[in-house]
Formats: sequence, C-alpha cells, structure tokens
Amino acid sequence: MTERSVGVAVVGFGWMGRVHTQAYARVPHHFADVPAVRLVSVADDVPGRAQAAAARYGFGRSVESWRELVDDPAVEAVSITAPNFLHREMGAAFAAAGKHIWIEKPVGLNADDARAIVGSGQVAVGFNYRNAPAVERAKELIAGGEIGAVTHARFRFLSDYAAHPDGALSWRFERDRGGNGVLGDLGAHGVDLVRYLLGEIDSLVADTAIFIPERPRPTGATEGHQRGSGEAGVVENEDYFGSLLRMVNGARVTLDCSRVAVGEQNSYGFEIHGTEGALYWDFRRMGELGIAGGGDYFVRPGDGDFGAFQPGAGIPMGYDDLKVIEAARFLRSIAEGKPYGATLKDAIRSAEALDAMERSAATGAWVQLQNK
Repeated sequence: MTERSVGVAVVGFGWMGRVHTQAYARVPHHFADVPAVRLVSVADDVPGRAQAAAARYGFGRSVESWRELVDDPAVEAVSITAPNFLHREMGAAFAAAGKHIWIEKPVGLNADDARAIVGSGQVAVGFNYRNAPAVERAKELIAGGEIGAVTHARFRFLSDYAAHPDGALSWRFERDRGGNGVLGDLGAHGVDLVRYLLGEIDSLVADTAIFIPERPRPTGATEGHQRGSGEAGVVENEDYFGSLLRMVNGARVTLDCSRVAVGEQNSYGFEIHGTEGALYWDFRRMGELGIAGGGDYFVRPGDGDFGAFQPGAGIPMGYDDLKVIEAARFLRSIAEGKPYGATLKDAIRSAEALDAMERSAATGAWVQLQNK
C-alpha cells in the first residue's frame, strides 16, 4: 500500500453506493500498490439512510445534501451512485470543484449530459464488465489476430429484474429521471463491451419496445428492484431493444438487451466470430473463455487482475470483485495522474450510440455515427 491516502465521499447510498463503499474497503486486500482510502462522508437525501451508512461502514460524517461536499477540502474523490437524472448536475459540480470522480453508467440521460462533466480531475466510469479477466484475455486474443479478422458477433444483455408486472414504478421507468430505459441501463454496458473488444461503431439501426405499459407506484423510497403496491402509472421508457451494428473495421454485430426477459437472470455475454476462430463468454461463468477448436479455457492468474484474487484457474470471481478492480484502477489513476480503465470518453461514445439507437427506433432508418 502506498503512503498516500485519498479522502472519498459516496453520493447516493442505494445498492450501488454500498457496492462502491465495499469495493473501497477491499482494495488493500488485493492491490498493494494503490493509495488507501479515507471514507470522509456519505450523502443521501432519504432521511436516515446516510446516517445508517456512516454508522455501518465508518464514514466520518453523513449529510442529506450532496452539495455540502462540493467545496469540502477533505473530499478529494467522489463516487456518484445516484439515479441517472442527477448525474449531470452532480458530476458537473464536483468536476468544476476539481474532484476526482468515479461515476456509474450511463453518466446522465444522454451524450450531452456526459459531455457536461468537465474538470481537472480523473473521471472513471462504471463499465465493470470490461474488467473481467476473461474479457481482457479476449481483447488480447482479438488484437493478436488469434481468431483472424472479426467478421460478425452477437452481444446480449438480458435480464428479468423488471419482468414481473408488479415491479415498482421507480425512477428507472420514467423518461425524465431514468432516461431511455434499458438502453441506458444494460445497453450502455453492451455498447461499451462492443467498443472495448471490436473498436468503433460506424453505423446502426435499432428497434425498441415497451412490453409492460403500466406498473404500480412505490409507496416509499426504493432501493434496487422491488414490488410496488400503489396506484398504476405509465411506463415511459424502453423494456427492450435490438440493434444491428456496422463496425468501422467491417464487422457486423447484433446487440440484444432486455429488462423483462423472463427466466434470464443476468444473461450477459458475447460470441465473436473471426476468419480463423471464435470466442465465447458468459458473465454467469465469468472465469471461463470459450475458444473455438479448443473447448472451454479457464482464466489463469496471469490474465487481467485474476491473480490478485485467486491463485489458480477454475476458482470463480464475482460481480463485486469487478468493482474492486474498478475501484483500484480509479485510485491508481488518481495517484499517477493518468486514466486506467473506462473513462468519460467511453461514456460519451456509449451515450452517442444509445442516442443514435433512439433516433433509429423512431424512424426505422440507419444512423451514421461521427466518431470524432
């Protein structure tokens, strides 16, 4: 562990705020070369939530208003884990104050929101699936020509967290607060993985649908995904989208995302075909990378950051481990003054693709991306 420590605040303490906090706590268990963390403050506007978080996780203080932290000199870095519609205002304020930021995807409601976060500090974005050692190994194999030139691929992010019609009509289902629904939620991850592995998108066409048009309103504060029991309200954003992508390198890609896919619990992954081979990965078997012609291969300690967690192949890693990697890379970025992992540019590129998908779904036409 380096001698330097970083004063950190967490803004928004739902499920993801807890994930970030626990990741900070675990970093020294796995990475000895990044700064330690001082949990300075936690902010949440739900009465009592921040206070309970401070007591449980050891934050120095708790506040209900995140604005109290913007000019706090003890806060050097901030995790923004609040709902999407708050990302722009929070991110822009903390960035202008010179804070380092670890912000969850999709970084606002559209590309303009992401572009608004301008400052002198490091900005890391929560695209955690690219941190899986098997995904990093896949990138190496593709870049090294091990499967030849990529011809076509299929990426999927299918989940059933909103499949039950009694799922509460939280902010996630409102256009003004949750943005474009499953596009920003799961599609942002999908676009990031496509770009991370295969390069930039040239053009795309997309289709979207809302399959559950009404949901019961929640009767209190929500955290994660839970049932509602209030009066019915209208679902304003997308449950599903499918998209065809033409890559700059000539490859063709399908991206399929749903939050209402009954029976699909975090069915995330890809199949990538090249002129000389293919690669397969499923998040639910995160430590394995399928390679055409050679069966299933387990990730090894030398692949990505797997060795920081397990001493030998075949021992599973989990979702929270990916967030520990993300936290460590964020802290390393602060210490060294250069980015490690997904950056604001990645968030902007993802958001530009998602905005294009919305335009395509509305018109039925292909949309060209600028890639500037």
